[in-house]
Amino acid sequence: MTPSEAKERSWDVIIVGAGMGGGLAGRRLTERGLSVLFVEKGQAGYRSEQQAYSATLADPAVRQMRGFWPKPVEAHDGKTVSRYFAPIGSGVGGSSVFYAAALERPEPHDLDATADAPHPTGGWPVGFDAFLPYFDQAEDILYVRGDPDSLSDIPSPKLRPPPELTPQETAMMEDFRSRGLHPYYSHVALKRLENCANCLGGKCPRACKMDGRSAGVEPALASGNAALLTQCDVEEFLVDPAGEISGIKVQHEGESIVLEASTYILAAGSLGSPTLLLRSTSQSASGCANSSDWVGRGLMFHIDNFFAVWPRRGQKPIGRSRAISTRDFYLRKGHRLGLVQSMGYEADYGTIMRFLLMQFERSRFAQSTKLKRLLNIPALIAAKLFGNADVYVAQMEDFPVATNRVILNKEDPEILTFEYIVAQDVFTRQVVLRRVIRRAIGWWRMVFLSIKPIVNVGHPLGSLRFGTDPATSVLDPDCKAHDHDNLFVADGSFMPTSMGVNPSLTIAANALRVADIIADRKANRTEQRQAS
Repeated sequence: MTPSEAKERSWDVIIVGAGMGGGLAGRRLTERGLSVLFVEKGQAGYRSEQQAYSATLADPAVRQMRGFWPKPVEAHDGKTVSRYFAPIGSGVGGSSVFYAAALERPEPHDLDATADAPHPTGGWPVGFDAFLPYFDQAEDILYVRGDPDSLSDIPSPKLRPPPELTPQETAMMEDFRSRGLHPYYSHVALKRLENCANCLGGKCPRACKMDGRSAGVEPALASGNAALLTQCDVEEFLVDPAGEISGIKVQHEGESIVLEASTYILAAGSLGSPTLLLRSTSQSASGCANSSDWVGRGLMFHIDNFFAVWPRRGQKPIGRSRAISTRDFYLRKGHRLGLVQSMGYEADYGTIMRFLLMQFERSRFAQSTKLKRLLNIPALIAAKLFGNADVYVAQMEDFPVATNRVILNKEDPEILTFEYIVAQDVFTRQVVLRRVIRRAIGWWRMVFLSIKPIVNVGHPLGSLRFGTDPATSVLDPDCKAHDHDNLFVADGSFMPTSMGVNPSLTIAANALRVADIIADRKANRTEQRQAS
């Protein structure tokens, strides 16, 4: 379908962004009988593609062709300004086509204030019990496989059984259990088709890895109720005098066009969505949906602590395996520390060099090519030291700070830009986290791979927070903009806290919830018109 053809049709819903949130919302809307138009910046891509994400490619056209965001991000930390390529997708499926398919549920205390765990924000406006049926539905749609967490008493009836453990995975699981830990097979969204290539961290050429493309956009298109426009730059949301969104202004191959629908869903990601709203100044200089001045604010990332673990003497490493997770450190004496899971690679020279480069490129020395060349020396020494160790990550929760925010880049709108300073409580919790992990695993068997907290820029969250107070949030509990009756959000920007787990399952669950709200609202209005 061409933009001109799309303009001539009457759409129930236009979805800006075709990633996990946009894809799952579109699928549910088409299942409910609504017409949907996906508008995506990137390309459709090819089913035969099997490449992994790359942070080294610099040509914008090549990056766009492969489904990567074409430009680097720009990070302001109060002292320095750095630019680097973040693991952000641009194409059908968004970032999810490159993810490692880890779809873990949050715990009740992630969303609710409980007696044992006071919530840092007082709790989400929609609680865990309301999300629970949508967690089940998302796990079913995304074919999530894994073991139930033995530390949780909440059933997961749609969780499919994991594949059989390898001898190495079995040995490491038994090793952890002997130390009083409670490991389980990680929750991963893979159908495990015959000859599954385990495409974690890259595009899958088959509909085996479940992501925003395979589980969302493709089923929606197959229904006949949806269409897709790619390579479209959405320039702004247009607002009518009554305060409703009247259309989106789109650039496609040099042509400007306005597309219209009854309802709009913004799902361009936690960096892209607020950027688009801040650019939409036709009605207000502060941007669309921004009467609270919270658009872009409250930006969060997960804080990663990577560490290497040596197997017991005589044992082999688990290698390319994401099988092992544990929540033994999730909440310790009131400290929210998060999930620990295997990363799927060993601490060899290439892995260590990648960690060093990641930290170097985000430092004030990033422009020094001489220092960059010297990184191979500590990488070689560390690889020799670590030998056959496996890499794990402790994924620590982040909390919202109003001054951590997405801002507009004055030079180039495609350079996603943010101001972010790691909060002091992160350093405090990191000390606790590292102490309990060392004690549990054994000081002689593990070593942390970084000193400072590593900000996981691939997990931006919270920049369009939902809440009950229009003065301190952008969205209401239904994820509808307080300022506009027909604008909803279905990506990770709605989250008021980051939780201690990978965000994709919660994004998918909320997208299904938002889609049901929109479909129910349309059905109710139709009934009212018929009754009158």
